[in-house]
Amino acid sequence: MSGEPLPVPKAPGGLPLLGHAAKLWRDPLGFLTSLRNSGELVRVDLGTMPMYVATSTRMVHEVTVKQARHFEKGRLFDRVRPLVGNGLANSNGDIHRAHRRLMQPLFHPTRLAAYADIMSRRAEALAESWTPGQVIAVEEAMSAFTIETLAETMFATDLGQAAVEAVRRDLPVILKNMLVRAASPRFLDRLPIRPNRAFDAAAARMRTVIDDVIVATRQAGTSNRHDLVSVLLAARDTDTGASLTDEEVRDQVVTILFAGTETTASTVSWALLELGRHPEVDEEVVAEVLEVVGDRPVTLADVPRLPAVRRVLDEVIRMYGVTLLMRRATSDVELGGHHVPAGSEVAFSLYALHRDPSLFEDPDRFVPDRWLPARRAGLRREEFVPFGAGSRKCIGESFSWTEATIVLATVLRRWALRPVPGHTTRAAASAMAHPDHVPMRVESRDGAAARRSGVA
Repeated sequence: MSGEPLPVPKAPGGLPLLGHAAKLWRDPLGFLTSLRNSGELVRVDLGTMPMYVATSTRMVHEVTVKQARHFEKGRLFDRVRPLVGNGLANSNGDIHRAHRRLMQPLFHPTRLAAYADIMSRRAEALAESWTPGQVIAVEEAMSAFTIETLAETMFATDLGQAAVEAVRRDLPVILKNMLVRAASPRFLDRLPIRPNRAFDAAAARMRTVIDDVIVATRQAGTSNRHDLVSVLLAARDTDTGASLTDEEVRDQVVTILFAGTETTASTVSWALLELGRHPEVDEEVVAEVLEVVGDRPVTLADVPRLPAVRRVLDEVIRMYGVTLLMRRATSDVELGGHHVPAGSEVAFSLYALHRDPSLFEDPDRFVPDRWLPARRAGLRREEFVPFGAGSRKCIGESFSWTEATIVLATVLRRWALRPVPGHTTRAAASAMAHPDHVPMRVESRDGAAARRSGVA
């Protein structure tokens, strides 16, 4: 190390025994956003355990890219291990690289085209199921859509229904308790408190159901099947010839279910709400969809031809991103002149990072035009990392973008969704800053246009 290391500033407001855990539990989004006021690297105490929070793009880039070799998955991933085992999100080193090679073909553009057909068909069915004047809970509709769509791509149709029901029942419980577990002092880890009990029971149920699906899929045979479970069971590493065990397949399947449902459901729910609040943006997006797609189903080829939709999704993900990620230092490391000892937990919040006013003007406002090419050109790559960075970048990024674009374009072409007066939707922290409840009234596009013109 060069020179005398700088002391890491400590966040204000810690309590005896609990440290800053109570603040993090009570208002995680507000607390994490406030830490930038204390420095680029800030110490937060979870009980007696220090956690160093990187609050700037420079520091996050150091952890995730420039000095990534000094870090492994941290406490957050330890706490979700009962759910995802040693899946892609949780593994390190050679195992992570080997499993990523095995799974990469699952997200090849040729497979994505088949997935997009399923997404489009299901989006059309969803839009068809609504009626003018109906009030829907958007967050529930989008959650059901993403779970069922992902299940159809992952499981043979006759095997996956139990898994769908398990995800519907247990995933909300897991997401609700995940952050509390990770942000709790270590002395609470083994205590039978409610968040631990609820998380462990839900994780055990989901893993058991997935085990049953894998056994049934193997018995039915994987040849000529294109669902993800069958493909994973049949996959072989082109370099080593190795294949995945049933346990490894389960870990990868649960990881995909975990990562591939809430992110898209939350993003689309926020997008529909923000478009309902900003009718001028809604009109621009709908005009683009009608010009590019018309009245036919949305296809994979349409996705890159809908830049206004992409700007809306980019802006929503910026505003309502991942709450907290953690890494653990595997050796002593220097971050911005600060000494971080081996074994230390280093955390960062994409939600807080993407609301930094030094990066984004008026960061709490929904402004999709900040993503127009001329304005986006001034943003460095590390200043907007919605799906992570480096070797840990989300393998399912293209899948998520495609699904969100297709369902948003399909719904908007047919329906105008308007927020229900008197209700305020709030961001709740779990894996992402997801909306707690989004009641919206469904209006036909023709009826909405007539009211705007004064005809009706």
